[in-house]
Amino acid sequence: MTHKTVRIGALTRVEGEGALVVHARDGRIAGLELRIYEPPRFFEAMLRGRGHTEPPDITARICGICPVAYQMSACQAIEAACGAEVTGPLRDLRLLLYYGEWIESHALHVYLLHAPDFLGYESGVAMAADHRDLVERGLELKKAGNELVTVIGGRPIHPVNVRVGGFYRAPSSRELAPAAERLRRARDHALATVAWVAGFDFPDVEHDYRFLALRHPGEYAILSGAVGAGDGRAEPVSFPVADWPDHVTEEQVPHSTALHARLDGVGGYLTGPLARYALNAARLSPLAREAAAAAGLGPVCRNPYRAIVVRAVEIVHACDEALRLLGGYAEPERPCVPVEPRPGAGHGASEAPRGTLYHRYRLDDGGLVAEADIVPPTAQNQARIEADLRDLLAPRLTLPEGELAALCEKAIRNHDPCISCSAHFLDLRVDHGCVDHG
Repeated sequence: MTHKTVRIGALTRVEGEGALVVHARDGRIAGLELRIYEPPRFFEAMLRGRGHTEPPDITARICGICPVAYQMSACQAIEAACGAEVTGPLRDLRLLLYYGEWIESHALHVYLLHAPDFLGYESGVAMAADHRDLVERGLELKKAGNELVTVIGGRPIHPVNVRVGGFYRAPSSRELAPAAERLRRARDHALATVAWVAGFDFPDVEHDYRFLALRHPGEYAILSGAVGAGDGRAEPVSFPVADWPDHVTEEQVPHSTALHARLDGVGGYLTGPLARYALNAARLSPLAREAAAAAGLGPVCRNPYRAIVVRAVEIVHACDEALRLLGGYAEPERPCVPVEPRPGAGHGASEAPRGTLYHRYRLDDGGLVAEADIVPPTAQNQARIEADLRDLLAPRLTLPEGELAALCEKAIRNHDPCISCSAHFLDLRVDHGCVDHG
């Protein structure tokens, strides 16, 4: 019996530590495991016993790419538990902060993490040698997002101005003016980005995804909304964020330190840009809808390789909507609303760049966190990534090892997984003739 091993070392364009192991026998896949072996980080345990104001600052440290997402989901869960609500100008300011994170995160992924796959480069640095102008455009986009996060959040990474109930301080119109000027240029760059990535050579692949994303009646959901689930053909099923535990079940699998998620007991699903677009495309800004149509996206996109186009369209939307909010900005009368602790549970969810991020907290009689539950998008997508890889590899197991490795790298990067904020490593092993999954 012939054995064959393929290894990928130091996959530096995916965050975190993971391994992909494929077992094949008689030309068929007998087992496929996306192994996340990074040690658990115990944030939920660290939150227990903390005051009700602390989760936004603590959970922001989970991710250096999308700390705002963790802060917004945490704030909304605590506010729900305490019976408080942030509306009006303060909510707009939160949206502005979140748009800044979307812009910088999507720009990083599109230009430095994913585009090199389509253009045949091993890294963004190598790509810059031949396409300096393109990389500089991507960096300008990222700067625009960073500047917006900095002026509202206090700094570009792990913002310090966010608090339960709003902000410690609201910026003035004068302070926001430079960010608006940079965003106007960024919007032009974003439109050029859509046109650029739409011209990439995409594999002719489609999957029958079950999508999950927030939906809001008045906007392309990012900060809040009900949870929508569907296949993109019929009207999706919706349920309140508070009902999340009734629909989404997490389970431990032997090969991953991150939990897998099942929707309504059926199985894996997809969250992230493709899901948001499939369930909310009609609520994009007019300019973003025009860009999507020009890119040939249609009302639903099921090709995971074209997720890069959807992300580019979302950059257009974020720039456009941020400029709209900045144009009508008036400094709030107060930077926050009071949030007094009380016993009970609260749920919060928002759309991180990589998908729906859910938080639940239960406060005790003293206003301390008694329970915490955080469900990040990459954990939710694990089962779906494995299914995509299975479909990709099944007819190609006889390909040379290098080609198999490259195909798997590209397929995984379609989902922009954020396994953690530490080491970057993927080890892929295709073991022909072995049925042992250990």
